[in-house]
Amino acid sequence: MLRNPVFSCFVFYGVLLVLKMYVIAVITGQVRLRKKAFANPEDALRHGGLQYHREDPYVERCRRAHINDMENILPFLFLGAIYAMTGPSLWVARLHFLVFFICRVLHSIAYLLALQAPTRSVAYTVAQIPCVSMAVQILMAVKAYA
Repeated sequence: MLRNPVFSCFVFYGVLLVLKMYVIAVITGQVRLRKKAFANPEDALRHGGLQYHREDPYVERCRRAHINDMENILPFLFLGAIYAMTGPSLWVARLHFLVFFICRVLHSIAYLLALQAPTRSVAYTVAQIPCVSMAVQILMAVKAYA
């Protein structure tokens, strides 16, 4: 499969997106430690006491950024893998993968830095365009078998 240039391109961007998700998870953990805002009592006890078993607005912002990544990147990974098997043009496929990747990075930056609206929603919306395009192309490729 890795000899397929479209699939290899997808793997490249897919792995970058998974690494980005890990970075957001690490940021969330570091912010929890810095803000001393732990979701579980045992973690709070380990880091100073039950008074730190609490929510913090910035920790919650980081968590929401991570959840949003899972809600969007996981479907992209499925769609991209199947799309790569449909034999699309490498140039067009690369454009799909690159647009999604850039928009997800911008979305995370906008989320974590609380950038002015509509930065985050524009990044989200533009990232959906390649996903919808891939989904439609996949459906067109397999409609004869439905």
